[in-house]
Amino acid sequence: MRARRAGRAAARLRVVERRASVQDPFLKYLFETEAGEAVEAVRIPLRDPARFSVCISSQVGCAMGCTFCATGLLGGGRNLDPGEIIDQVLLVGAELPAGTRVSGVVYQGMGEPLANYGAVTSSAAVLSEPAATAIGAAAITVSTVGLVPAIRRYTAEGWRMRLSVSLGAAISEKRAAVMPIERRFPLAELLAAARAHAAARRTRINLAYVLIGGFNCGEDDARALGALLAGLPARLDLIDCNRVAGFAPPDDAERAAFRDALGRHVRGVPIARRYSGGQDVWGGCGMLAAHREGGRVCVPGGSDGRIARAPWPWE
Repeated sequence: MRARRAGRAAARLRVVERRASVQDPFLKYLFETEAGEAVEAVRIPLRDPARFSVCISSQVGCAMGCTFCATGLLGGGRNLDPGEIIDQVLLVGAELPAGTRVSGVVYQGMGEPLANYGAVTSSAAVLSEPAATAIGAAAITVSTVGLVPAIRRYTAEGWRMRLSVSLGAAISEKRAAVMPIERRFPLAELLAAARAHAAARRTRINLAYVLIGGFNCGEDDARALGALLAGLPARLDLIDCNRVAGFAPPDDAERAAFRDALGRHVRGVPIARRYSGGQDVWGGCGMLAAHREGGRVCVPGGSDGRIARAPWPWE
């Protein structure tokens, strides 16, 4: 998709900065809203060089408080409206090389998408509309930390965009330590909603598991994950934790041991290791945290990029 500006109102967002990774072909965008807020998105290269995906934001900041996520350290801001969400895709698409297009969208940038349910679903509906950007619903992924009522609503309303649920850990006490949402909607409730969604859609549900070195990559974690996923039509994505707030990914030996443990305990679930690119420009998973501080836009990894620990909503 090459965005066509003719016949459409001016964009609500303004491109402030582009940061190209030198490690891989990821490109991070910093946008500014009409109110002066900072919002980020990431252009992601796909295997087909003519196609790109865009990881977009649904909120300014995030109130979920996941401790391994830089956005979560900012605390909650406001919900973006559908136009501001769509503009991220259009503005990135407008700068693509000739002969290329945006063919996928991931709601996994700043914010919890299902906490902004109406704007996320309506914007995704527009993006998948053949008369608009014609990005197939199956190529649009809506991620969530596990807002169970919203997952059940999403299932009941029959949305066709893929749903991805972040686990963080398969042991409730561990999950609560890094994902405060566990205290409100524990794993048992979350997996029940995931099972209902998979049954209604007659497909596998995507589950994301962030690998945190020395924390959730042991034999007990693999055993608990196997019990949790037993009989669930799911796909499991393993994603290395990025170096945020003192967290780090496992080393090669720990990762290999966990892989072997998963082989012993997880049955019938395809497992893939997902790449988190653009880390050198803070464009990786859980690294989008541009914000305003003292009248300036601060971007982690830059000369003035600082993140202040914000209160969690569940505390």
